[in-house]
Amino acid sequence: MAGEPPRRPHLRRTGGPAPGCPDPPTPRAGRLTTRLSPTFRSLANPNYRLYAAGGVVSNVGTWMQRVAQDWLILLLTGNSAAALGITTGLQFLPFLLLGPFAGLVADRLPKRRVLQLTNVMMAVPALILGLLAVTGTAQIWHVYVLALVLGVASALDSPARHAFVSEMVEPEDLTNAVGLNSASFNAARLVGPGLAGVLIAAWGGGVVATGCVILLNAVSYVAPVMTLQRLDTSRLAEPAHVAAKGLRAVREGISYVRHRSDLLLVLAVVFFAGTFGLNFQMTSALMATEVFGKGPTEYGLLGSFLAVGSLAGSLVAARRAEFTLRTVVVSAVVFGVAVTIAGALPTYLTFALMCPVLGVTALTLITSANGYMQVNTHAAVRGRAMALYLMVMMGGTPLGAPLLGWVGEALGARWTLLLGGAVTVLGVVAAVAVRTVLLRRPVPRFDPVVAKRVA
Repeated sequence: MAGEPPRRPHLRRTGGPAPGCPDPPTPRAGRLTTRLSPTFRSLANPNYRLYAAGGVVSNVGTWMQRVAQDWLILLLTGNSAAALGITTGLQFLPFLLLGPFAGLVADRLPKRRVLQLTNVMMAVPALILGLLAVTGTAQIWHVYVLALVLGVASALDSPARHAFVSEMVEPEDLTNAVGLNSASFNAARLVGPGLAGVLIAAWGGGVVATGCVILLNAVSYVAPVMTLQRLDTSRLAEPAHVAAKGLRAVREGISYVRHRSDLLLVLAVVFFAGTFGLNFQMTSALMATEVFGKGPTEYGLLGSFLAVGSLAGSLVAARRAEFTLRTVVVSAVVFGVAVTIAGALPTYLTFALMCPVLGVTALTLITSANGYMQVNTHAAVRGRAMALYLMVMMGGTPLGAPLLGWVGEALGARWTLLLGGAVTVLGVVAAVAVRTVLLRRPVPRFDPVVAKRVA
């Protein structure tokens, strides 16, 4: 039927050796398999364990910088919501502009090497911003420029990072690995914001303190570079080879997604949620400072409370046997309602207690959408499909963040949550209605062209 995901045989790894040639080595779990809970079964894979360990270290640093950078902006601008929105928009603008080409890089080049390069690229702006802040010479335009540079590196990194998981683990473990990736990210989120807030306060709460925290993030990028180098390449599945080149390959990725109404629905859902609902860093900073009159420690704790729920949501997702469209849609609606409720809460305590709920609903949505895209996409086009997913989810931030920043300055911080949650719910409902209409129209199946190998 048009619009349905391909049948399971279509999801087998492609791009293997020619008939009659031996299969490439596959990831072997080893003796850990029998000792691990189903929630953590992907960690039985030695390559995935190394990869996840490096990711945790880097993610802690990333969350520390997010808090420190936001606090630096507030110090440099006198609590400007617009400046926070502009910085967030600049950091995610490259996802919108470079998305399809970044996906092609992920599909055509060795993903392990791409990830090593992008981690070095992300360390450079962190190092420069940290040094500027520590020396007391940082200005707001420095933050804007370096946020854009970081965004370019992140846009190149993300499609390769998401698609690389399928080369490390067996196909039946992919949904689990996607959930554990989110759990790793949010375990770091549980530690990073609170640690950053404590360190900034302990070091004086000024510009220099934020610079020291940002420098710690620059150092943290060493971990993924080293762990990627140590991976056993003989255990990595050989990726499919892309036959199309240049713009034709980019168009092929777009055409593949365009002919799949289920993938289009996922993209629409994450667009509304990512553009209007998932601006926690900006909205929590405004709620902490403007509405509740709190300092960096309390602001950092809000991030940790969010992470408690996010970690729980991602661990629950890791236990799922599969990700469904129903889960994606329902979790998006529940998330939008939760964001709206958070905007109406009267005290810092009630807002903080709501943060875990926001975390659970947000990560259920993100992990389900991410997992659905990866598991239900042909291996030869997975990097480009994930680039479109990231372009829609994160690329919407340059549109939503400045708009919500303006709303925060014009109407107050609460309205960034009230309107963001309401628009998310209405957008998801509209997307489901549009897909219902599209399913009534026949759509021809489109499969990517995979390059043939010479035996």
